[in-house]
Amino acid sequence: MKCDKKSMKLYAVTDRAWLGDRTLAMVVKEALEGGATFIQLREKNLEYDEFLEEAKGIKELCKEYKVPFVINDNVLVALVSDADGVHLGQDDMSPLDVRKILGKNKIIGVSAVNVEQAILAEKQGADYLGVGAVFPTSTKEDADYVTPEELKKICEAVNIPVVAIGGIGANNIMELKGSGVAGISVVSAIFAQGDIKKATKNLLKLSEEMLSDN
Repeated sequence: MKCDKKSMKLYAVTDRAWLGDRTLAMVVKEALEGGATFIQLREKNLEYDEFLEEAKGIKELCKEYKVPFVINDNVLVALVSDADGVHLGQDDMSPLDVRKILGKNKIIGVSAVNVEQAILAEKQGADYLGVGAVFPTSTKEDADYVTPEELKKICEAVNIPVVAIGGIGANNIMELKGSGVAGISVVSAIFAQGDIKKATKNLLKLSEEMLSDN
């Protein structure tokens, strides 16, 4: 499954911090029911076997909803689970090397905070960029801040979709209007909410409104 601008509208990144007595698959299903257009599985502390099993299960869910599914950082889990691709940080492997491992049909996303990183990622074969943090965020406290001006410059510098990430919620999404982004990437704005399906539906509607003149 390939990614395009439409699949970037509402890109959900998982976090098990707010699971309570629910499983990750349960909350991802709620997000998909609410209209999430892309899912990234982000696990920093799971053992390989558990991570792989979880990836396989969520991959099937995303397949059912025809939504692209990528793994954060872990190229091996992405390969073995046959995920749609992987999302790489600046300290991870080069997209060129990952492409050799995963093959030409998989999605490779790359995080970027400036024009130079964005242009390099595109040259190296990235399919999309995750750019941020565009607002202060509690889920990644060491995140670099990307100004609205820099975000716009990045969008203008590349031909691949750019998704904004970091501190985005219903209260500030409209500040991204006119930036050139293809959509928003969120964590707590979906997964920390009591009614995940309702929160996702609302965010999708707001994202489409924000993108209407982008």
